[in-house]
Amino acid sequence: MHSWVDGQPADALSLKDRGLAYGDGLFETIVVRSGKPLLLDRHLQRLAEGCRRLALTVDPDLVRGEMQAYAEAMGEGVLKLILTRGDSLRGYTADPVARARRILLGSTLPAYPAAHAEQGVRLFPCATRLSEQPLLAGLKHLNRLEQVLARAEWRDSEHAEGLMLDGAGRVIEGVFSNLFLVSRGGLFTADLSRCGVAGVMRAEILAQAAAQGISVQVVDISFEQLQQADEVFVCNSVYGVWPVLGCAGMSWSAGPLTRKLQGITRALLDA
Repeated sequence: MHSWVDGQPADALSLKDRGLAYGDGLFETIVVRSGKPLLLDRHLQRLAEGCRRLALTVDPDLVRGEMQAYAEAMGEGVLKLILTRGDSLRGYTADPVARARRILLGSTLPAYPAAHAEQGVRLFPCATRLSEQPLLAGLKHLNRLEQVLARAEWRDSEHAEGLMLDGAGRVIEGVFSNLFLVSRGGLFTADLSRCGVAGVMRAEILAQAAAQGISVQVVDISFEQLQQADEVFVCNSVYGVWPVLGCAGMSWSAGPLTRKLQGITRALLDA
């Protein structure tokens, strides 16, 4: 599948692009099934919030149309949309009237082992901490260096994901996923107002849980709360839900609420 830049097939990008120079932009990673981008509305909602906060100018109808056309041409796989602020000369100051550059990339679906979903995964306790920056918290912006450093901490097959804390030791998320705890029948996930990525599947799980009357709390989560949880799972918009069986000396089982939400997300991603 050819890449598209601003709606046209392309295999090159300007060396002046601010996404390359400064990580000045946003991205979305979307599963495509039968030519349809899944959870598209949620992805576009997060993208719109990112554009608002970064003051990126883009036509949302144009972006939606291009993503749908690209997904139809792909058929099956993973679509990645990158929005950058476009070109600029040297220096941090951006052109206030520049329109965002739209980049679409396609790839095959990742071949995760079936055991990750069926049996569960172990998390690597990452030493890399997430920095607090409320202006960027929740956004899927292009600067992912903290995740790059964290992912480099393990290379074994025992760990499928990493656990990331912030500088104060609060539990935030996985390297490429969001994290949930189940305690006394209630669902808990981290407050992402300081750092972290507000995942699309996280938003979907919060909405589905609330609709089914499951108690949901978005709060600061301490390491002690993680240790005492009844169930733990991670999620993202590509694989859905993976039960977490352990991290360092901690262990959990894949419990009923995890399995229930896993079933709901599987239905969404198999649509």
